[in-house]
Amino acid sequence: MSYTVLVFVKQVPDTQNISGDAMTPEGTVNRAALPAIFNPEDLNALELALQLKDRYGVKVIIATMGMPAAAEVLRQSLYRGADEGILITDRALAGADTLATSYTLSCCVRKLGKVDLVLCGRQAIDGDTAQVGPQIAEKLKMPQICYVEEVVKLEDGKVTARRAIDGGFEVLESPLPALLTVIDANDPRPMNAKKIMKYKRAKTAPEVAKLYAEGNYAAESSIDAEIKTLEQKGLLLSCYGAADIGCDPARIGFPGSPTKVKQVMSVVLTAGEAKSVPATADGIGELMHELISDHTLG
Repeated sequence: MSYTVLVFVKQVPDTQNISGDAMTPEGTVNRAALPAIFNPEDLNALELALQLKDRYGVKVIIATMGMPAAAEVLRQSLYRGADEGILITDRALAGADTLATSYTLSCCVRKLGKVDLVLCGRQAIDGDTAQVGPQIAEKLKMPQICYVEEVVKLEDGKVTARRAIDGGFEVLESPLPALLTVIDANDPRPMNAKKIMKYKRAKTAPEVAKLYAEGNYAAESSIDAEIKTLEQKGLLLSCYGAADIGCDPARIGFPGSPTKVKQVMSVVLTAGEAKSVPATADGIGELMHELISDHTLG
């Protein structure tokens, strides 16, 4: 039996470079002003899906919600071995919190129809909430397994997964369709040189329109012709707006988000007074004596 695995990934701002200056007046992050990277645990989810492709021949679809530039994580996914990429982009989606985001992504799953397994990274580094994956499962009434380290088995309409728990792990079985959130328990494979050469020109329709407006195509060409050429070559990345996937306008973006980010603080830890301790028995003994004397120990 052939299975379809949908992996939700996210392009996130590099949190090492975020500060209060990167906030908008509405309390959201100005993503265009920050370096963008592939969310780390989403890469782990992608790797898990590609492992299932290697073992069972599943079809791997990657989807992301974001600005048109977020199509870059779709290309990076194709470079690693994904089969198809979907961008969900719309100005109406801006300012979404986890509730609005999970609603939008659940609409995407319904739009696609037959999806056997949904994978998400446990959390994104620009929020650290770990809420979106479970909220998608709740909206779709899917069973879910969180903190997944490995898929042990995918057959007979069931998935068996090992997940991390305090002090160890447990193995759970779930009927399909199901949703798994994945932790950083694998080593994502590097991008494949042949696939880079194959998919480096893959684009979404909005990217084609932008390049056309900037004069990057021949004058006698047209946007429709360029899109058709990409489609014929298998290089057109799917692109959906909110209406395309049947979203209720009241439940998406800023209007559909009951929570707001009020402030982002950049906390920098600085070292105070430091003392070098010789790596000898006498040096360690002297250190222990000082710690006991000033009541740090004892």
